[in-house]
Amino acid sequence: MLLSAELHENGVRLLDQRKLPLSKEFVECQYYHEVGEAIRTLTVRGAPAIGIAAAYGLVLAARAARKMDRPAFDREMYAAADELRGTRPTAVNLFWAINRMMRVLDENPKQPVNEMVALLEREARAIFTEDVEMNKRIGHYGRDLVKDGARILTHCNAGAIATGGYGTALGIIRAAAEQGKQVSVWVDETRPLLQGARLTAWELMEDGIPVTLITDNMAGHFMQRGMVDIVLLGADRITANGDVANKIGTYSVAVLAKEHGIPFYVVAPTSTIDMSIDHGREIVIEERNPDEVTSFSGVRTAPEGVKVANPAFDVTPHRYITGIITDNGVVYPPFDVNLKRLKVMINARPEIRPE
Repeated sequence: MLLSAELHENGVRLLDQRKLPLSKEFVECQYYHEVGEAIRTLTVRGAPAIGIAAAYGLVLAARAARKMDRPAFDREMYAAADELRGTRPTAVNLFWAINRMMRVLDENPKQPVNEMVALLEREARAIFTEDVEMNKRIGHYGRDLVKDGARILTHCNAGAIATGGYGTALGIIRAAAEQGKQVSVWVDETRPLLQGARLTAWELMEDGIPVTLITDNMAGHFMQRGMVDIVLLGADRITANGDVANKIGTYSVAVLAKEHGIPFYVVAPTSTIDMSIDHGREIVIEERNPDEVTSFSGVRTAPEGVKVANPAFDVTPHRYITGIITDNGVVYPPFDVNLKRLKVMINARPEIRPE
């Protein structure tokens, strides 16, 4: 399994997703600042993956501060957490993972620094392990929604490299294929950075799953011709009422699916559900560098001086969503009621952490 982020004794190794599919290259990070820069520049991307990378970044911060006294160690950890939180604003998994790591710090105020380093490393590894397990449970719950012979449309990349491993939306496709179902996938290229063309198509081809690449503006054409049976895609944040922030272009796909009566499923671990936000209009949408739109791979494709808007995400209102497939089952409307029930059920369970 190709990992997007690995923690080892000398640092953090990140798969450089900017270089795929032409080459498999890795970035070695020894300091948390380097992990933050890797998140900011999309060296590592995908909501669960950047949460894991941030947790690993905090381990690097803890290792670097292990000779400090406890108050100085805590100050360094808070500074690192703030810097990592500032890398990307939309995906909630980033904040979820950082807050989980910092809770370990806050709940152990009397532990010596060396012990805290070990506890933080254990927590970061648990976040990774649990993510892979969640993805496989998502695949288990979602595969029964995919019929034999299904023609699936997906947008952006919600695969193994966007997570700890296996993938969310692509995890369901993998699970259906492992069942013996003959499925095929339409992959939107996903402008402006072509995550669908570069990453999703590559992952599916590596697995031997039939894939056809299309441009973003072709989805409606194939829906109109009855050539799409189901839409599966990921999420970067899900609000309490079921609104979903995901890669820009998701809203357009959702509206088209609704018009053509095609089931539209959002696929995400429960850590992506943010019950602190009521509506999608409250989500902060990241605006990225105009160069991503005016150029590609260093080649300019637009006139000099043209005005550019480049939101990285859009928000799909819950009325367009058939269901949300999570590691704890499929959630259906009314989402404001059923997402709350799901969270209550999860919070009522005893906490079990991997050793």
